[in-house]
Amino acid sequence: MSADACHKLVAALAGALKGLRLYPLQHPIIRKQFQELTERLQQLLADREQLPLGLLDGTLFAAEQLFAEPFPAAESIGQRLQELEIIGLEFLPGIGEDELRVLLQGINQGAFNGPDALVDFLREQKLRHVRLLSGEGGEDSGEGSARGVYDRALKVVNSIFHDVRLGRIPSSGEAKRVVKDMVRTTLADPHALLALSMLKDYDNYTFTHSVNVAVLALAVGRATGFSEEQLRTIGFGALLHDLGKLKIDLAIINKPARLSESEYREILKHPQFGAAILEQMEGTPAGSRDIVLGHHLHYDRKGYPQNCDLGGPFDLIDITTIADTYDAITTLRPYQAPISPRQAIQELRGLSGTLLHPDYLEAFIFSLGNNPVGTLVRLDNNEIGLVNKVGLDDPNAVELKILFDREGRPLAQPVPLHLPASEQTRMVAEVDPFLKGVNLAQHF
Repeated sequence: MSADACHKLVAALAGALKGLRLYPLQHPIIRKQFQELTERLQQLLADREQLPLGLLDGTLFAAEQLFAEPFPAAESIGQRLQELEIIGLEFLPGIGEDELRVLLQGINQGAFNGPDALVDFLREQKLRHVRLLSGEGGEDSGEGSARGVYDRALKVVNSIFHDVRLGRIPSSGEAKRVVKDMVRTTLADPHALLALSMLKDYDNYTFTHSVNVAVLALAVGRATGFSEEQLRTIGFGALLHDLGKLKIDLAIINKPARLSESEYREILKHPQFGAAILEQMEGTPAGSRDIVLGHHLHYDRKGYPQNCDLGGPFDLIDITTIADTYDAITTLRPYQAPISPRQAIQELRGLSGTLLHPDYLEAFIFSLGNNPVGTLVRLDNNEIGLVNKVGLDDPNAVELKILFDREGRPLAQPVPLHLPASEQTRMVAEVDPFLKGVNLAQHF
C-alpha cells in the first residue's frame, strides 16, 4: 500500500469530518466528499482483510503508514481520537457510504466516548464493517481484542477450575465480566472469536473446550437472534458447562480406551455436579444452571440426566448442545481424530431433530457459510488457502490466507485473498490440513 494512497485517505477522512460541521448532510459538497472517501477506502481494502487507522504513541497511522511528519489532516484526526479516548478504528471490506456517514456524524456529535461506548454505538447503529481497533500499531492482541478476550476467558476458566479443585466456591464476577466482553465481540464481529475456537490445546483440553463451547454457543445464539441479555446467560452457562467433570476421577476423563460401565455411570453425573456448584456461586445469571444441568439432554430429551429439575425453557440448553457437539467433533481427543469444519456440518445435520435442535442448527450452519473458518481449500488455479474469515453480510464471501502456490510449494509468508460470494466456485476442493502439514493454530 503506497504512502500516497494513505495520505489521500486521511485527507479525505479529515475533509469529510470538517464538511459535516459546515454543511447539511445532503449538500452536494458533502455527497462528493463521502463518495471520494468511500472510493479511496474501498480501493485500499480491495486486497486487504482490514484497514486499521489509529494512534501509536500519539501519532496517527493508517495501515502501515505512520504520519510522523507534519500533516494537518493526520493531526486533526489524531486529536479527535484522543478526545474520544479510543486508540482507533478498523475498517473491513464491504464498507459503504451509509455506514461512513453514520460513523462520522457520531464522531462529530460525540455520540460515544471511550472503547465501551464505541462498541455499543457500532452495534446499535448496525455498523458491521467498522470495529474498535485494539492493541498498538493495529496488532490485534490487546485485552479488548478478540484474542485478548479469548485469552482472558481461558484464565478465568483456569481460575474457577482451580478453586473447585481446592474445594472452594468460585466467584462469578470475573466470569460475568469476560462473558460480557465475549458477547460484545460476537455482536460486533461474530467470526472474530469463532476463528479462535479453532485453537485446540490438547494438553489443556478441558479449559480450551470450555471457552470454545462458550464462543460457539454465542455464535449460535447470535445467528438465531437471541438478545444480548440471553447471550450473556448462554455464554456464562456454556463457559462452565463441564464444571462438574472436576468432581470425577481424572483417569476416567482422560482414559484413551472405551469406558467401563461403572466409569460411564460416573461420567453421567457431571451435569448434576456442575449444577450443584453453580447453585452455591453468587450472582450467576438466571438460566445458566439449566444449561450446565441439561446440556446432555439432547433435543429429543432422551439424553441425561433424566427427570432433572429445570427451571425454564430449553432454548438456551439446545444452543449450548449444538456448540458442545461441534467443538467435540472438530477436536483431537484420546478416542477420536478431529474432522474439518465442513465435515462437521454434515455430521451435525445427521443429528438434527434427535440430538440437536433443527432450526437453531440450520441458522448456525448458514452463519458459518459453505466454507467455514478453518477450512483449507484448493483454488481453481491450484493454490491452497485457509479460510480465516467469512463475510458479515454474506457468509459465502471469504478471506483466505494463501499458504501454497500453484506448484504446491509452501509460501514463506501467507498471501491474503478476498473472494466475494460470486467467486466462491473458485474453491474447488477441501484439503486435509494434516496431509499438507498445516498447523491451523499458527494462523489464528
